[in-house]
Amino acid sequence: MSDSRGKLYIVGTGPGSEGYLTADAVNALEIAQLIVGYDVYIKYLPEKYKTKRIYSTGMGGEAERCRYALREAASGRITAVVCSGDPGVYGMASLIYELQDPKLETVDITIIPGITAALSGAAKLGAPIGNDFAVISLSTALTSWEDIAGRLSAAAGADMVVVLYNPMSRTRPDTLMRACDIISGYTGSDRIAGYVRNIGREAETYGMATIGELRDMKLDMFTTIFIGNSTTHNINGKMITGRKYRL
Repeated sequence: MSDSRGKLYIVGTGPGSEGYLTADAVNALEIAQLIVGYDVYIKYLPEKYKTKRIYSTGMGGEAERCRYALREAASGRITAVVCSGDPGVYGMASLIYELQDPKLETVDITIIPGITAALSGAAKLGAPIGNDFAVISLSTALTSWEDIAGRLSAAAGADMVVVLYNPMSRTRPDTLMRACDIISGYTGSDRIAGYVRNIGREAETYGMATIGELRDMKLDMFTTIFIGNSTTHNINGKMITGRKYRL
């Protein structure tokens, strides 16, 4: 590999607190000359990294951010694109590869995995994803509700634990309710569920409920939902999905 190639890191920063950054993520942020990201995620970076050159945009500016990062890296500037959680899970990794010009192989891309909300949120509740699980985003920004509904039905019908990202927002206040209605058609309304909001950040909250109770909760984009399978149960206030080990 030629030393003339630019360097672009796509960094998973986990749920937001410094303790969730991996050693590789810290190293990439330390050597980066430019940090690029969604303005909300930039806000949650440790203060020591905010003294670097920063380029951020709001929601809807994903392609703009990625193109800018590729151009800057191609010019020789060590660049880090930060993503909440893991960059390959609803993050910028796929978009950056799609936008890279294959005729101009001037940027060396390295993905730094991060701790996604399915993992960090599960740790708060206990062990809800101890067996097979599906992760489904309820955001309709890039996926139709018909596709989302089909995936919810498939996962619930297969008796998988279901982890929901982006459960509701101001523009779609009913998506969590609709998702719970679909899933409860397979599980019943008393299936155990859990929620974690602001994982690893100030005002972190979490708890357990039934899916019937969950459907009427007013949550937000910073909340991750866990809906158990038929073996998930409450052990001393923890949400546990076992694997039927011989005890």
